[in-house]
Amino acid sequence: MAASIDLENVHKRYGDLHVLKGLNLHIDAAQTVSVIGPSGSGKSTLLRLLMTLDRPSEGTIRIDGESIWTEPTRNGGEKPASNAHVRRLRGKVGMVFQHFNLFPHMTALGNVAEAPRQVMRLSRNEARDRAREYLEMVGLGDKLDAYPGHLSGGQKQRVGIARALAMEPEIMLFDEVTSALDPELVGGILRIMRDLAAQRTMTMIIVTHQMSFAEQSSDRTLFFDEGRIVEDAPSAELFQQPKQERTKQFLDAVIEGR
Repeated sequence: MAASIDLENVHKRYGDLHVLKGLNLHIDAAQTVSVIGPSGSGKSTLLRLLMTLDRPSEGTIRIDGESIWTEPTRNGGEKPASNAHVRRLRGKVGMVFQHFNLFPHMTALGNVAEAPRQVMRLSRNEARDRAREYLEMVGLGDKLDAYPGHLSGGQKQRVGIARALAMEPEIMLFDEVTSALDPELVGGILRIMRDLAAQRTMTMIIVTHQMSFAEQSSDRTLFFDEGRIVEDAPSAELFQQPKQERTKQFLDAVIEGR
């Protein structure tokens, strides 16, 4: 199952720093959307808001039509959301981080099984069976008992993907998951992400510097600059015939041979 996403006039400020400036965005359930743009343009902040790691300064974020930070009252109004309401919607969202964030004292199997046990209240055996399934899916069936210190960067990132998948999210967020990897390890991670996108069982938002991946494997691409969505178009269209001059400047700068 996948979930839709809506942002209405979303702003995010950190003190005097205005990071997101009035985002309006709709993403259909099961759609794969890449987000590109220069550093500091607000891409990762968008994911943090969707993951409820931060709250918007203004505006509304909805998952499947439900506001994250407010909930309806009996008389048809709205009130601040309860912790239970936020947890329920947060449970629909999984995220893979740039720097793995694995527990160093746990094996790959333990890292993936921990959240299903603690959050979903699966039994130890159920959680381990699920963790084994997803580690095998990402090609780490032979590394179940390996600790993070004995895994390569690419293998650690695969564990991170398996850990997020084990929670069976309806929305999956990827935050520049290949940027900390050696170049020869990037292809394996991108293949996993392409396979996930092709299955269309989740809504996926992928912040990436991998332009060929964004063009070939996502339905839409958003170009961010200075806290705004400058261009939002089908991926092939945005990369081949960008409508905005700022988008064209960015692509010319980052894609060799353009």
